[in-house]
Amino acid sequence: MLSRMFPARPAPSLAQLLATGVFLCLFLGAPPAGTSCPHPCQCTGNSGAMAVLCSSKHLDEIPKDIPRDAVFVKLDANKITQIPNNAFKHLSHLEELDLSRNAIEKIDLAAFRGVADGLRTLDLSNNLIQSIPKEALVKLNAKIRLSNNPWHCECALQEVLWEVKLDPESVNDITCQTSVREEFVGKPLIQVLDSGVNFCNIHQKTTDVAMFITMFGWFAMVITYVVYYVRHNQEDARKHLEYLKSLPSAQVPTESISTAL
Repeated sequence: MLSRMFPARPAPSLAQLLATGVFLCLFLGAPPAGTSCPHPCQCTGNSGAMAVLCSSKHLDEIPKDIPRDAVFVKLDANKITQIPNNAFKHLSHLEELDLSRNAIEKIDLAAFRGVADGLRTLDLSNNLIQSIPKEALVKLNAKIRLSNNPWHCECALQEVLWEVKLDPESVNDITCQTSVREEFVGKPLIQVLDSGVNFCNIHQKTTDVAMFITMFGWFAMVITYVVYYVRHNQEDARKHLEYLKSLPSAQVPTESISTAL
C-alpha cells in the first residue's frame, strides 16, 4: 500500500552525484550575488568572510574592485611597485593582507587608512623597500613583516621599528643594505640597535654640524662685508684728502682739512 502511494525513485547515477557536488562547490565557493571579484583573482567564501586570492597574477597595481567584505587578501608574487593612499580604505573587514614578493618601492603616508583597527597581519617582506614613512604604519595593530628588503638604516627607520608591532619571527631578517654609517652595512638592524647605536643621535649630531658650518659661513660673510666697507670708506677718505690738498692753499678751509683727517 505504501509502495503505491510513495513509489520508490531510482537511485541517482554517478554522473548525477558528481554534477550535484560540482554545483555545491561552485555555489559555496563563489562570491555572493552582486559582489564583483577583481580580474584575474579568485574570490571564495561567504558574505562577510570573503577571501580574495590574487597570488602570481602579474598585477602591477593593487586592484580597485576588491570586494568590501574581504577578510583575507593575497596579493603576493606580483609586480606591484607602489601602495598609494587609501588603497584599502573600503575594506573595513580586512584582517590579513599579504603583499610579499612584489617590487614595492614606495608606500604613501595614508596607504593603509581605513584598515588600522581590524588588520591583524601585514606582510611586506621580500620587496624593494628602502624606507617607509612612520605615519603609514604607526596606527596599525597588525603584526608586520618587513624582512628581506634593501633597508637604508637611519633615524627614520629606527623610529618605525620603535612604533610598530613586528612579527618576531622576521625581526632578524631586517638587514641594513645601506646605512648612514658604513660599518653597519650588511648587519641585522635589531643587532645594531641592541649594541646601543642610536641613529637619531647620529642624525642630530650631523644636523648640529651642518648648522654650525652654515652659521660660520654667514659669520664669515658678515666679517668680509664689514672689512670691505671699512676699507672702501678709508679709500674714499684718502682720495678726498688728496683732492683737498691739491687745491690752492687759500681755497682750502681749515675745517675741511681737520674733518678729512
